Order: sequence, then C-alpha cells, then structure tokens
Amino acid sequence: MRNSIWWVGGGLVLLCAVVLLLSWRANHRAAVTSAPTVVAPAQPAPAISNPVPATGLAAMPLPALDQSDGPLRDALAELIGAKTFDQLVKPNMLLRHIVVTVDNLPRKRAAVELRPTKPAPGQFMASGEEQNQLTLDPGNYQRYAPYVRAVQGLDIQSFTAAYFHFYPLFQEAYQNLGYPNGYFNDRLVAVIDDMLAAPEPAEPIALLHPNVMYQFADPNLEALSAGQKLLLRMGPANAAIVKAKLRELRSAVAAHGH
Repeated sequence: MRNSIWWVGGGLVLLCAVVLLLSWRANHRAAVTSAPTVVAPAQPAPAISNPVPATGLAAMPLPALDQSDGPLRDALAELIGAKTFDQLVKPNMLLRHIVVTVDNLPRKRAAVELRPTKPAPGQFMASGEEQNQLTLDPGNYQRYAPYVRAVQGLDIQSFTAAYFHFYPLFQEAYQNLGYPNGYFNDRLVAVIDDMLAAPEPAEPIALLHPNVMYQFADPNLEALSAGQKLLLRMGPANAAIVKAKLRELRSAVAAHGH
C-alpha cells in the first residue's frame, strides 16, 4: 500500500512538471514571436578623402605582410641605391616601421627605436655654456646630409608607383595599429600637411637643457609635433629640400595635390 502511494505521488509530480514545462514553452514561444525585431542601423563606412588609384595596385600577388621585408627592401634599394639603403635604412620589419613612424610624426613624440632609418651619426650639439645662452649648433645639420641627399635624389614618380604597388600591405599594417576603419593614404597626406606647416624660425634657435634631453626654449617650438621638430633640427637648408620633396609627394598621392 505504501509503495502504491509513492508511485501515485511520483506520477502526479511528474505530470505537474510536464504541464508546467509545456506551459512555459508555449508562453516563451509566444513572447519571442510577439517581441519586435530590433535591427541596428548600419554604420556608414568612413569617407576616404585620398583614394589610391586602382590602376596603381599590384597586378601580381603581393607577399604576406610578415614576408614583405625582402621585396620592399629590393624596391627601395632600386630607388635610392643599394649602398645608400644599407647605410641609412633598417632592413627588418621595414613596412611596419614605416607605417608606425608616419603615424607618429604628427604626434608629440615618435619612438626612435621604431623608425625605419638608422640613427643619424654623431651626437646632438649645442652652442654656448650657460643655460640661458644655449643655441642649436649648425654643426648638427651635417648629420642629416646623407638622408637629405637620398630624399633630394628620389624620383617621386617611381617612388609613388612602388608605394601604390605595396599599398594593400601598408593599409593592412595601418589597420593592425588599431585603426580598423582607417585609411593609410589619408593619414599620409595629413602627415605631409603637418610637416609642411613647420615654422622657419630665425637662427640661432635657443635651447634649454633641463635634463638629459635638450628642449627648445621657445614653448611654441617645443610644442610642435615630432616631425616638425625634426625639420628644425636638420637646419633651414635641409628642411627646405625635404619640404620641396614632400610637396611633390603630396601632389602624387593626394586626390587634390598642391
């Protein structure tokens, strides 16, 4: 008798559980069916101001980004000469270092260790002995002479053709920096514009030496971007050559060059 009661009780519990489960499923299905469908608005793709021409893209397959050092090294060595390339350029992670340096030039600082070029020879020099009499020594300008000669002799048409050829890899490297919707050629044009806006202060340029690093005494000069301060450090004659070549490059890569 006790066993029969347990079986009957167990059956009732099971029956109630089945009824509750079916009822929950029906209500849940009705709620899902009646709930309005919310569709998130599509995000428009960011506008590209300076598109790379499709005719300039590589007809032959490009290497993977991590395998691009050799082909890009060969292309640049052909443009500036193999000896000059070996003297001035770091051959490893070349494309990534170009992209990160371009991206950093309009910022306050650009990491020296990530630059694609080797350090300028010699040490930075300042004239004067007293703290309030320090100036930028013109002897520094000669340190940049090999780089400026390479820039001055660069054929912009050939350089641009190589840049467009490798552009998909430049774009990939730029997006890998954390700009999934960015367009590297737009960034390049913005960087060129920033450097062309560098002032041309009268010499000598006053310096301060508050710690290990020298600073420009004029706070307006010290507040300049890393790329603009680089032009000041290389001297007015070198800066003029670099700016002239940057204007050529801008005309070649920008949609509305000037």
